[in-house]
Amino acid sequence: MKKKTLVVLGLLAAIAVGVVGLRSVVTGAEPTPPQPSQAAVARTQKMVQTLDSIYKNAVVLITDKYVHDEDDFAAGSAAVLLFENISKGGSHQVRLIDATGMPYDEKNVARDDFEKEGIKRLKAGAALYEQVVYRDGKPQLRALTAVPVVMQKCVMCHEHYADVKKGDPIGAISYTVPIE
Repeated sequence: MKKKTLVVLGLLAAIAVGVVGLRSVVTGAEPTPPQPSQAAVARTQKMVQTLDSIYKNAVVLITDKYVHDEDDFAAGSAAVLLFENISKGGSHQVRLIDATGMPYDEKNVARDDFEKEGIKRLKAGAALYEQVVYRDGKPQLRALTAVPVVMQKCVMCHEHYADVKKGDPIGAISYTVPIE
């Protein structure tokens, strides 16, 4: 009797799993992934703040120490290359995007709804736009931080920045960081 009961319970469990899976296929619904803890999200937000400070300070220092005229390699271009290499490394994704509507390079524009909405919010005065998203069932923090013109040297490569009001964003750094 016990063996027969176990077989029946096993069959019922298999049917239940099949029905849930079938419902997902029929409705296109993904099973709801577990929500990350508030502490994990806070740690990831802190990591983004730290990375943002490092990256922005690096660009300012490169501009200050190595960009002297129009023939020098632009700090923004160095940042784009740095971010591409970091993103290939896999720990997080990062890229520089334009907020002026006149990008230095066409690939440096907002690519998806998150980045487009983030640019709108940054231009409206927000310092940060962020959202928890899921990729392959894993939580990630997406964040956009404002990049204002902070040095007159920026105008050497980007003449249209001269018309931007001090403190207004000319770009943003877009982050995608796993929440662990």
